[in-house]
Amino acid sequence: QVQVVECGGGSVQAGGSLRLSCVASGDTHNNACMGWFREAPGKVREGVAAIDSAGRTVYPDSVKDRFTISRDNATNMLYLEMRSLEPSDTATYYCAADSAGGVVASYVLLKEVPPPYLFDYWGQGTQVTVSS
Repeated sequence: QVQVVECGGGSVQAGGSLRLSCVASGDTHNNACMGWFREAPGKVREGVAAIDSAGRTVYPDSVKDRFTISRDNATNMLYLEMRSLEPSDTATYYCAADSAGGVVASYVLLKEVPPPYLFDYWGQGTQVTVSS
């Protein structure tokens, strides 16, 4: 079992920045890939970044060049740096970990954002609100 906890959300004005952090604990040695997702009211959960164990990353066009995902495998920490935030970035952000490694890693290698259903462990979410 893996426990995932996010922190770092908050409220900012458009154009501002935030850094989200996530710590994974428990049986983490098989967490080949991790990702950040977000869910806005009335919308489906979408991936905003994913990273494999080698540090390869993938982003959707909506956040590319504004968001940066990184990880520290030694401490099981995952980060999401968000810059030039827009009101459309307002959502609950979730950190997720994959235990199987194969399918999610293939998505990252092919530069495609893995869908949420492929991830096994989820945090409780942290709110990000961007005002105009």
